[in-house]
Amino acid sequence: MGEYMTTVEVADLLGVKPDTVRKWRQSVGMGPKWTRWPGSRLVRYERSEVERWKHAGKEG
Repeated sequence: MGEYMTTVEVADLLGVKPDTVRKWRQSVGMGPKWTRWPGSRLVRYERSEVERWKHAGKEG
């Protein structure tokens, strides 16, 4: 299993505000793939997916 990141950590890595990452999550097809921890409201991003998305040139 890979390393998981919070919304704030993803924002820091991508050089955007956490609110931007949250807005991407609410828009279909925008932002890196995310997951919700079962039985909770916690949202996490797998680091490898964030890196893949970033290097694909889709950060904006």
